[in-house]
Amino acid sequence: MKKLSLLLASTATALTFSTAARAADAELTVFDWAGFEDQSLIEGYVAKHGQLPTYAFFADDDEAFQKMSSGFKADVAHPCSQMVSKYREADLIEPWDVSRIPEYGNIAPRFKDSKIFADDGGVWFIPTDYAYTAVAWNTKDVPEADVASLNVFKDPKYAGRISLPDNTDDVWSLALLATGVTNWTEVTDEQFAAAAAWLREVHPNVRAYWSDPSELSQLMASGEVLVAWSWNDSIALMREENFPVGFQRTAAEGASSWFCGYVNFKDAPGNEDKAYDFINAWLDHGSAKGLLANFGYAHSNDAAMAAIPAEELVAADVNPIDGTLLAQTPIDHAMRERMLEEFELIKTGF
Repeated sequence: MKKLSLLLASTATALTFSTAARAADAELTVFDWAGFEDQSLIEGYVAKHGQLPTYAFFADDDEAFQKMSSGFKADVAHPCSQMVSKYREADLIEPWDVSRIPEYGNIAPRFKDSKIFADDGGVWFIPTDYAYTAVAWNTKDVPEADVASLNVFKDPKYAGRISLPDNTDDVWSLALLATGVTNWTEVTDEQFAAAAAWLREVHPNVRAYWSDPSELSQLMASGEVLVAWSWNDSIALMREENFPVGFQRTAAEGASSWFCGYVNFKDAPGNEDKAYDFINAWLDHGSAKGLLANFGYAHSNDAAMAAIPAEELVAADVNPIDGTLLAQTPIDHAMRERMLEEFELIKTGF
């Protein structure tokens, strides 16, 4: 596993300097989540070019899009699926030439089945990684029965001891699931209102809205937080430190699944050939092992995943589950903006 101290250092860099770059190969700038400047994900690139690309970091998808649309320059970036249409509509990206990406055919079809990702104009998005957002809980102090339902976040017993993500997509996936919605591409006004009301009811219980996995890990390790809505990597960090944490992906109302990948910017400043070397290294089978070991995430390349023993997938909580999943696929822009604005109001107590 990636040591907690290393991820904390990466996160601190990202939060302090935002888009300040970690300089390496000046001919390729990668705009990425903090912590993803990990050689195990792109061994082929380093073997060919002798160093990592230059990395710049962001803390969430909305921040990344705002910076790119405001003129920040990078060659490739790592958004999650629901953001791709925004990059396309802003005319910031160009299609990938998949004839130059041999492993593209091994990416699971479920990650490519959208005209937002691929259409007559080409392939706009290369999916690379996926995982879950579900209930993390302190197994020493919280009975497993308490996390059998997402209503644990409303339980007065845990007032001031829960944490939710400071992330529009994840927090609304929770609220929608908790109020009976499993497909967020068709949310009615009534369903939106019910989910917003649920979040407002939960808000007084929230100790903190976490912004990155290391922050959540610290909150839970300190004992301040007992229950959280979490990604897999927070779980991996805590388990590495032998913290007693569980990951409930089969609560009665369900859990959320998401996937991310890379887009290729138009008029990028770097070397286009190196952008393809980068994505080909990411899709290599060795990357799947590094992704699972260092982040607790699964890889979009089905052939690469097939080479990983099933018990390792179970241990990382990325094995398939029987239960309800809300897939964080692209949604209508107007609805997502509405979610973003409403969440900001909720966080400030309105």
